[in-house]
Amino acid sequence: MFAWWGRAVVRFRWWVLAAATVLVVVGAAWGTGVFGALTGGGFDDPKAESTQLRERTIAELGSQDVDVLVLYSSPTAKVDEAAFRDPVTATLAKVRALPEVASVISFYDAQSPALVSDDRHATYAMVQLKAIDPDEKTSAYEAIEPALTAPGITTQTGGTIPFLHEANEQTSADLARAETFSLPVLLVLLVLIFGGLAAAATPLMIGGIAILGSLVVVRLLNMVTDVSVFAINIITLIGLGMAVDYALFIVSRFREELAGGHEPPAAIARTMATAGRTVLVSGLTIALALASLLIFPQAFLRSMGFGGLAAVLVAMVAALTALPALLAVLGHRINAWRIPLPWRRGRERTSGDGAWARIAKSVMRRPIVYAAGVVVILAVLASPVLRIGFGGFDERVLPPGAEPRAVSDAISTDFPGGTIGPVEVLVSGGGQAAAQQLASTIGSLPDVTGVQVAAARGATSLLNVTYHGESTGDAAQGVVRAIRDLPAPAGAEVLVGGRTAADLDLIDSLVSHLPWMALIMASATLILLFLAFGSIVLPIKAVLMNLVSIGASFGVVVWVFQDGHFADFLGFTPTGFIEPSNPILMLAVLFGLATDYEVFLLSRVREEWDRTGDNTASVATGLQHTGRIITAAALLLIVVVAGFASGGIAFIKLIGIGMIVAIVVDATLVRLLLVPATMRLLGRWNWWAPGPLGAVYRRFGIRELEPGPDAPAKEGALAGSGRSG
Repeated sequence: MFAWWGRAVVRFRWWVLAAATVLVVVGAAWGTGVFGALTGGGFDDPKAESTQLRERTIAELGSQDVDVLVLYSSPTAKVDEAAFRDPVTATLAKVRALPEVASVISFYDAQSPALVSDDRHATYAMVQLKAIDPDEKTSAYEAIEPALTAPGITTQTGGTIPFLHEANEQTSADLARAETFSLPVLLVLLVLIFGGLAAAATPLMIGGIAILGSLVVVRLLNMVTDVSVFAINIITLIGLGMAVDYALFIVSRFREELAGGHEPPAAIARTMATAGRTVLVSGLTIALALASLLIFPQAFLRSMGFGGLAAVLVAMVAALTALPALLAVLGHRINAWRIPLPWRRGRERTSGDGAWARIAKSVMRRPIVYAAGVVVILAVLASPVLRIGFGGFDERVLPPGAEPRAVSDAISTDFPGGTIGPVEVLVSGGGQAAAQQLASTIGSLPDVTGVQVAAARGATSLLNVTYHGESTGDAAQGVVRAIRDLPAPAGAEVLVGGRTAADLDLIDSLVSHLPWMALIMASATLILLFLAFGSIVLPIKAVLMNLVSIGASFGVVVWVFQDGHFADFLGFTPTGFIEPSNPILMLAVLFGLATDYEVFLLSRVREEWDRTGDNTASVATGLQHTGRIITAAALLLIVVVAGFASGGIAFIKLIGIGMIVAIVVDATLVRLLLVPATMRLLGRWNWWAPGPLGAVYRRFGIRELEPGPDAPAKEGALAGSGRSG
């Protein structure tokens, strides 16, 4: 089947390349327009109590969101002095008259002490916008931002909408910087790996197709559902990374077949029958792992799933269509523009006696020692995950110099109450008496610094509850839980919301969906790897190996980002906890990537097993053929990820560092040492499947049903043939 596909692509190569060119043009001309169409929100569960509070508040009281906080400060004048008061009040009067603004509340109107800093050299105004949709609010904020500046007074903006706006701007800047860093380094490394410019350019070409094609897919998706702007990060990261990986694997195998004396058409057919099959299995496995994100109700995680799916599938299709078509056109010219590199003379052999094979044989001579040593190392790396703590993200995910973060820090430290995100309590029914009764009870709770009636209409009231510390702190979370535990006044319904409540609701939602996500990922991996290799042992072992490398990555992430090690060097502010959606996203991405390397290795091992029936020799030869490629693929992917890890958004940095750790662990300790050790210990049981499942594999397995040109005779039996010892 795969050899037939290779021959078909060779026959229609110019049509395939024309279709790829059209996709690139559409992606560049239309797909890139997605940058201005994506949403900046999507972190809430529509069914959560905090989300219901917001919807009920809008329905019963009108929008009460404070969208923009404008901090005015002066090192010399105080808020009561004319030099401070006059420019600020004049500015706010103009802001009130703007068509985008619903209301403005300042100290000069409300005379609230909470709006003045302790030293009286700063005050902040609360601006509510007329727009309801977060994206419309962002557009309105961009329109009014110039009018917020008071002459002669230091002016800074913060709050929810400026925070989302800054995050979007930072994401775009990080993306441009990552591409500027990654692409030249990738080209240099590919030249060093392939030893020639022609071969080195092909992975980058496939990467470009993958990114632009993914943008087209995501823009189409955005026409029917909300997609978060952060999906762009994962599109570039996964799209470029997987495209380079797949192209590296296919081009390497194509050149190997050419070196074996096959003409380009036959070499492409053989490449598709082997490396092409591997790319298909890998792409489908990673895509299904990322598809597990679609079960979450948060648009942010679903967007990451959409972006990841688009990137992986487009990269896979490009590697199986455009790349072999390009190779058919190039033929032997894939080795053109060679660069003489002294260390490539007499490069390692691809038989079973090269350097990688010697490592595998050394491991398999002492499998228990190696396995135990690796397990101990990985256990130490993973141990910090036992103390992981979860909390919602806030302005600290932005770089220290960002205005929304500066405003948040100032209000938290310099103002009485220090609350930038009050706990909101909606009391519906029971009248004003019920609201006052509940407010009195809430005011006596620990860590509560004040309770104010923010709005009232008829029998509905909205209370704002202030507290000590940050909205992500233990005190704020304790206040939310304590209010939710209070009995509702007679005849009244009480809902608790606000930023802290939304964080707690997010954690509860993620925890409830996590088992289903794990089930989807594990089931998909087990089924696909069984269909690829005809064994029930290897898929189970692959899932366990994935969890081992992911556990080590999570442990390092906790040690660095929660505990704060290397914070200054990496340029982030430790919060003492991990935002809970980050491990969910990491789990999906890393599970797929770990399976990618597993498939690369086991595909070649399976080839040798089918040819020889010798488990030990198959592992050694398989590692000899793939060790260099896996190491090169890991290095290239690290370069791609490093570009994103150097960005200013802390949670993107966290995901990047976590991926780098997982890639290093997986490509070295796991694939190079632990996999050969366990395969030696399992022996022929690696390839075992019970008779009925063996029949399923022979009927539905993802394997080459017809031999390619000059295919070697297979001496080993297939899974399910009864050879279980």
